[in-house]
Amino acid sequence: MRFKRRAGVLLHPSSLPGTGGVGDLGPQALRFISWLEEAGVKIWQMLPLGPTGFGNSPYQCFSAFAGNPLLIHVPGWSGPFPLHTVDFAAVLPEKTRAREQWLNSLTVGAGLDAFVSENAYWLDDFALFMSLKEAHGHAPWWAWKAKYAQRDSAALQSWRTGHEQRIRLICKEQYVFHEQFLSLKQHCLQHGVDLMGDLPIYVAHDSADVWSRPELFTLNPDGTLRVQSGVPPDYFSETGQRWGNPLYDWEVMREQNYEWWAARVRKALSLFDIIRLDHFRGFEAFWEIPGDAPTAVEGRWRSGPGAALFDALKEALGPLPVVAEDLGYITAEVEALRDQLEFPGMHVLQFAFSDPTSPYLPHHHRVNAAVYTGTHDNDTTIGWWQRANREFAMEYMGNSVSDESRINRAMIRSALASVADTAVIPMQDILGLGSEARMNMPSRESNNWRFRFSWDQLTPDATTELRRLVRLYDR
Repeated sequence: MRFKRRAGVLLHPSSLPGTGGVGDLGPQALRFISWLEEAGVKIWQMLPLGPTGFGNSPYQCFSAFAGNPLLIHVPGWSGPFPLHTVDFAAVLPEKTRAREQWLNSLTVGAGLDAFVSENAYWLDDFALFMSLKEAHGHAPWWAWKAKYAQRDSAALQSWRTGHEQRIRLICKEQYVFHEQFLSLKQHCLQHGVDLMGDLPIYVAHDSADVWSRPELFTLNPDGTLRVQSGVPPDYFSETGQRWGNPLYDWEVMREQNYEWWAARVRKALSLFDIIRLDHFRGFEAFWEIPGDAPTAVEGRWRSGPGAALFDALKEALGPLPVVAEDLGYITAEVEALRDQLEFPGMHVLQFAFSDPTSPYLPHHHRVNAAVYTGTHDNDTTIGWWQRANREFAMEYMGNSVSDESRINRAMIRSALASVADTAVIPMQDILGLGSEARMNMPSRESNNWRFRFSWDQLTPDATTELRRLVRLYDR
């Protein structure tokens, strides 16, 4: 599916400014949308919005359908938190108490009942899962009492009856998240901004999805991992990446006509205008690692569902507004699947400056593609420049890199000038920030996802320059 020629900015809502210790879906998000319009930017790209688990990673969520309560705006709540980073250990308990106190006092009327009914296909299991998880000291579900881990129907019904009030509050939390996000989406519509959401290929092992539908995943009888997801050694890690997500049982998925996937994508499309489909190469072939392997080196490639999955999704949902994240070890077969489906792929400029044959250099870009200076997994452009092949990059980009402090602007210019239909710039690069503002370092288990910006970092000159380049390159 082709998109109009446009520019976008990558910023997760948790990275928005504010006094509450973490960005949220409130007034600062609306101000950011107004700034996007001022800068001529038509796309706001976010990371996954699910309730985060291990390491606060938006790619390891307790549900593939639920929203992250941490992103709910609680009116009037603030605290003495750092300005440019999220201190999750401090913010989580404080905001949870404030949010629940506010929710308990909030009157929502019949809207909650309608929301619970319309979303019962995922919300019933999620609310039950979170209630049980809290009662088990937040242990992973396979470590719960057997009758709950193995979903004994009588035990679950008894739990629902005995914990109705808590389950209701969890549902109310999701309803408020949904209402706040739809308000944000309406604001985007009014300002000519589309939302791009990130859909991870895998779901977390410790999630309501796996607990409630274990037959869809490759697990041992006790719920532990038989095999797990990841990638072999690559640019980011000499021992590969061992993600710890369960792999899908694609044969069972096929027998069910990929109904779970259709429900997941339908839900995503109710929130977003465009979906960035993470780890697209895993749909053609995926790296299967033994469940107890210490690294990702020991693994093998297995065939994915291929076009059959997307044919079923198109039949159920219509045309798919998808950008395929086709980075990493990409084969001719992966490219053929991407092109068969007519999905835009991705070009990342930080990967480009090795030699003139690099497919990531602008003169090799495809039109039906999305170009990035870097992604959430990359260093900022300023940080990357400290280790880059400077001689080749400076020769390629010419005089625009004569002042090394402006390398971020040279890279932004190169991205916006590309023939690729979509150009997305991380907010850190617009602000000209260094490695201290990096969002994530793959394979590092802690100290990620913490970046926040403040409005005083965004100079009028940076906004004016971005608007000028967006107009210059017809985006």
